[in-house]
Amino acid sequence: MTVVTIHKAKTELSKLLKRVEAGEEIIIARGDKQIAKLTPAEQPARKPRVPGAWKGKFTLPDSFFDPLPEEELAAWEGSDEDPL
Repeated sequence: MTVVTIHKAKTELSKLLKRVEAGEEIIIARGDKQIAKLTPAEQPARKPRVPGAWKGKFTLPDSFFDPLPEEELAAWEGSDEDPL
């Protein structure tokens, strides 16, 4: 565990945070008195991703792949014409 002064913590915060991200704990002190501790934040537990988890839960209609109507295509492309 490393102890640093408030001044050093202010001037080197980015470097200290990189060290904390790597798992190190850093104490910030005012003189001889320790006043704060920088520790890595706990990440919430995440379930591992499973490929194909949504398989069979929904289907896209064949019309999904049809070309867009000209009016809608113009709206997406930002043409100046008002399709309505």
